Amino acid sequence: MTSEAEAQVDYNAGDYPPFAVTVDVAIFTIVNDALQVLLVERGEPPFLGSWALPGGFVRPDENLDEAANRELLEETGVDARSAHLEQLGTYGAPDRDPRMRVVTVAYWAILGDLSELHPAAGSDARDAGLVPVSKIEAGGLRLAFDHSAIIHEAIERTRSKLEYTTLATAFCPPEFTISQLRRVYEAVWNTQLDPGNFHRKVKNTADFVQPVGAYSDPGEEGGRPAEMYIPGPALMLDSPLDRGVPVPLRDSDAEGDPLL
Repeated sequence: MTSEAEAQVDYNAGDYPPFAVTVDVAIFTIVNDALQVLLVERGEPPFLGSWALPGGFVRPDENLDEAANRELLEETGVDARSAHLEQLGTYGAPDRDPRMRVVTVAYWAILGDLSELHPAAGSDARDAGLVPVSKIEAGGLRLAFDHSAIIHEAIERTRSKLEYTTLATAFCPPEFTISQLRRVYEAVWNTQLDPGNFHRKVKNTADFVQPVGAYSDPGEEGGRPAEMYIPGPALMLDSPLDRGVPVPLRDSDAEGDPLL
């Protein structure tokens, strides 16, 4: 029987082709009732000048989660440790990166109004900005590598998560009204929901939201103060929410400057 030490001696790294591991992060937010994704403009080849997801190579001394947080902070100035961040999938097509064989582990994240954080480019990124998801879905922006496919899968993951979990509250400010929560669903699902039915669904779902004993300022909710809430302890919904019928994309979604 071959011992572990003998097996290590027989191993020759040169017998295997080299490849690298990267992380890419699709981070979503809602600005002006529209779902947005954070992108960076590449400042180095390959795909110089193209828009891409924040990301980069994993260092030898860090795990994947650490690499995802570091790259996001270096390239955009955004610290995602306080956000909802989870792995999306692994992408390893042989020709996805022209430099060498590169396998990337993609993440997706949710933050509140990212426009208030003023994301700024750094590291090897030339610029950073928010892009409407509708523009990407309409094919109005060509992205580097296979990031278009990654973003499309991240969009669907986000939409499906909102069907059966309470993650929609992660898009909201610390305190919010049920109308604000409904607009999150409408923005992510690109649909319109019946306000009364939605209000009843939220209020009838145990621990979905919790009242804080305060009301919105007059005028913020159609002239009438509305009760304010915070996220409740529930992680899953008792019964899934229906996405409804998507609103058709506008022609303007595929045209013009993509950045806010």
